[in-house]
Amino acid sequence: MQPAIRTISFIGLGLIGASLMRAFRMAGADDKYRLFLKGYDPSFSEQERLAVLDCGLDRFETDKSALYRADMIVLAAPVQANIALLDEIAKFAAPSTLVTDVSSTKALIAAKARELGITFIGMHPMAGREQQGFRTAHEELLRGKTVILCDSGRHLEEPRGKELIGLLESAGCRTMLMDPEYHDRVVANISHLPQLLSTLLMNFCEDNISASGPGFATLARLSGSPWSIWQDIVLTNSGNISAELERFAGELLALAGDVKTENTENLASRFGNANRLYQTLKELHKP
Repeated sequence: MQPAIRTISFIGLGLIGASLMRAFRMAGADDKYRLFLKGYDPSFSEQERLAVLDCGLDRFETDKSALYRADMIVLAAPVQANIALLDEIAKFAAPSTLVTDVSSTKALIAAKARELGITFIGMHPMAGREQQGFRTAHEELLRGKTVILCDSGRHLEEPRGKELIGLLESAGCRTMLMDPEYHDRVVANISHLPQLLSTLLMNFCEDNISASGPGFATLARLSGSPWSIWQDIVLTNSGNISAELERFAGELLALAGDVKTENTENLASRFGNANRLYQTLKELHKP
């Protein structure tokens, strides 16, 4: 029996798109039917178009009708660009084509896909690094990481949906299912809030950075992420992110009150709970 996914198109070949492409190449290496991987990135120079072929891409495809002729399309451009690309996909791709994306927000793109009648499963790999671009991509970036899947149309129960899960699990990923709206609330808390806090911390401590130690550098690591990546994330999840910032601001004020009044009982409780949660976090991300 032939697999349901034999050709995959990647639109956007940055860090996550290229890492996922390499992971799928490795995951499908032993299959009887070898995956054919094609892709496109509008920012690539002629030299980069040739170089990305060494990363596992079979063809850099510039013809839109050929690019969208695939069993699965992976949108790996910035969030708002991915949403805009759905109009082209509705025009050029077959109705049976499975469309997925690696955007950090899901509610808006899922709603647009439903509106256009596109078979869509949102995908969010919880992985990354400060360095961007396909040259820093690697299949190991995703190994052991959680990939959140958002499926509003029960497409994961269909052959291509099942094969998508199979490819991710063969690449060493853990999968988790969420509703698109719930996903955006969750990542506002555990992804978008930490990014903005790290950015704020670096700017707040600007005058004393030269005296800082490795602990500060660890906490401030996310501040190296570029605004070009985060602009679309903030704009497509502003309500949830602002709500989390406001809630956290309340926690900061409460903590400041505990320190000011030397409430060691409350402070000890905060440290103890955080210590326990940190051990849980280490177990969760154990290699």
